[in-house]
Amino acid sequence: MTQTPHVPSTEPELAGVRNFRDLGGLPAAGGRRVRHGVLFRSGHLAHATEDDARFLTSLGLHTVFDFRNAADIALDGPDVELTGVRNVNLPLNDPAHGAEFWNMVRARDLAHLRNVLADGRAAERMAETYREVVTGRTAELGHVLRALSEDSVPALMHCAAGKDRAGLSVAVTLLALGVGRDVIEADYLESNAPHRRYRMRRAPQSTGPEDREIAELLAPMFEARAAYLRAAFAEIDGTWGTADRYLTDGLGLSPAARERLRDRLLTD
Repeated sequence: MTQTPHVPSTEPELAGVRNFRDLGGLPAAGGRRVRHGVLFRSGHLAHATEDDARFLTSLGLHTVFDFRNAADIALDGPDVELTGVRNVNLPLNDPAHGAEFWNMVRARDLAHLRNVLADGRAAERMAETYREVVTGRTAELGHVLRALSEDSVPALMHCAAGKDRAGLSVAVTLLALGVGRDVIEADYLESNAPHRRYRMRRAPQSTGPEDREIAELLAPMFEARAAYLRAAFAEIDGTWGTADRYLTDGLGLSPAARERLRDRLLTD
């Protein structure tokens, strides 16, 4: 039976930060649960309002992990500064591969976009990026887990939309906590909720047939799909055999560090 993640009865309405949520309440190994107020996820903080910043500061955050690359930051801006909070930038692979891709989108090069994204290629591009992150960014992911086990809690993880790179980083963290894959997937898919989704920039009056086709071609890149996350899990299984071996051999998370991580992030 698929477990349904805990969803707080009320969520803060942040004006300039999308896809924010507390992962507290998710069921983990041994009948424990993720503590409330220790692990959060969201989209970028570049457009946080003063009220948003006050709320985020009230969480008592120790560290914000920003998984955006230089092209993302150039596009949206750096995160707002939160008093007393450490910001750690650890760029991970971008499904859009940064500025070059979005320059193509802004140029409205429909023929090129069809060649790159049509006939399932957009979805495969996403799945391949997920596979690349879990296999090619083990140093960064291992750093996050070790930091969480030591002193970086409460923590907020984000990328641009809070869906892909943050989603994978959260998924790996939850694996280390013994959260079931079905629960991880259910939380990941929460990013599809209308109030959470990243807004695709569109030119004024972009309502013609060509604009609609471009939007359709790009749609798989703005969605959280179970197939993407499952591709990452399959890559972990195929390369390391089990999640436990991935955490120890792939990410360098020692049994002692994993125990500290669970003590910090899980209920007793």
